[in-house]
Amino acid sequence: MKKLSSRTRVLTGAVAVAALGAGTFGAMSASASAPAAAPAAAVKADTANRNLQESTHLTLAAATKAAQAALDAAKKENQRVSVAVVDRNGNTLVTLRGDGAGPQSPESAVKKAYTAVSWNAPTSELTKRLEQAPNLKDIPGTLFLAGGTPVQAKGAPVAGIGVAGAPSGDLDEKFAAAGTAALGR
Repeated sequence: MKKLSSRTRVLTGAVAVAALGAGTFGAMSASASAPAAAPAAAVKADTANRNLQESTHLTLAAATKAAQAALDAAKKENQRVSVAVVDRNGNTLVTLRGDGAGPQSPESAVKKAYTAVSWNAPTSELTKRLEQAPNLKDIPGTLFLAGGTPVQAKGAPVAGIGVAGAPSGDLDEKFAAAGTAALGR
């Protein structure tokens, strides 16, 4: 093989670098000028779109207000309870464990709130349904004892308030109702 002069080697290298650079620049220019992929079609959120449903949710501030009102009502009667507020889907928004409340009361309060919102009825009424359908008590996450009340907007449940720890379910439900009533003020 013939030896190339220094000058030829430099020129050959420069041409190779220029060609490589031009190819890279061209590829980058081509990809930069190519139109971006069109975004997925946006769904218009209006009442004419039958694929969407509007729902109402209780705010965290309102849930906290209701829970505190229920806890305050129990405190006035020297009852040591826990209070829970769940949203329409049964997700816990707020749990307050009052001073001296039993260790089982927070979980029981959540289950009562979940049960009330699930059936859109006070849990004291739901316990009566167990006579006709005893299997209801076997549904996970539910507790068919008095002490839970639903929170409604336009007749539909948007949250549930559960209270547990008082000596009777009637008292628990009375305090839960005080929480629901606080939302109307």
